[in-house]
Amino acid sequence: MPIHEDVTGDEIDKDVRQELQSLPKTLADDVAKNLVMVARLIDEDPERAYGYAKVALRLASRVAAVREAAGFAAYANQKYSEALAEFRAARRMTGTVDLWPVMADCERGLGRPEKALDMAGAPEVHKLDKAGQVEMRLVAAGARRDMGQLDAAIVTLQSPELASNSIQPWTARLRYAYADALLAVGRESEAREWFAKAVEADRDGSTDASDRLAELDGVEFVDALDESETESETESDTEGETEGETEGEAENKSAESADAPAVEDED
Repeated sequence: MPIHEDVTGDEIDKDVRQELQSLPKTLADDVAKNLVMVARLIDEDPERAYGYAKVALRLASRVAAVREAAGFAAYANQKYSEALAEFRAARRMTGTVDLWPVMADCERGLGRPEKALDMAGAPEVHKLDKAGQVEMRLVAAGARRDMGQLDAAIVTLQSPELASNSIQPWTARLRYAYADALLAVGRESEAREWFAKAVEADRDGSTDASDRLAELDGVEFVDALDESETESETESDTEGETEGETEGEAENKSAESADAPAVEDED
């Protein structure tokens, strides 16, 4: 697959670069470039990112960072079984628990929310950093909702992190999930309050909290392009009607001329 001209491979994280040092230099450079392409495309074009991940995997399947990247690319394409296998492989290679929450979410994607809840209560969770623990809480709440346990999902999200006024990278998503859970049980007023709090924390637009808030407030957005197209269609219809009227008038005049009695010459 073609690599963008501006990609050198040096863009990757230094820890990943260290992992790649076990490979011959040319091979390491090729793998690095493909990993950069995965990172660059995974949000905007996950299917292409998946393609680059498969290339990297073919070149260096024994590198943990490659297995992890392949896992996230598969996850972004909802290939949960494949993603879970790659995450497990990466975990075996590194011995870390960082991927535990996303592994649990793969279990949800495979229709096994009970397994995700089991993982949420496992000892590995206590080894996660704060961001990982919040992520695990989000996954557990999602699993509760999958099982129809809506009130339990709300309780699962109630935590010191949710109550804190401090804005962290996970704050917007946590508040958004809580607002959404409240709305699911009909607690609309509280949901609106928490969607508003999510908007305050969402500095990089990682959620659609502002749209959800506007929806609750009854605000409707009109796409400028759609509006322009509608106006063009209306103008075309009006022109068509005008032309039709003009042609009709001409036909009527012709008919009137044909029906008019001939005037004889007095001379």
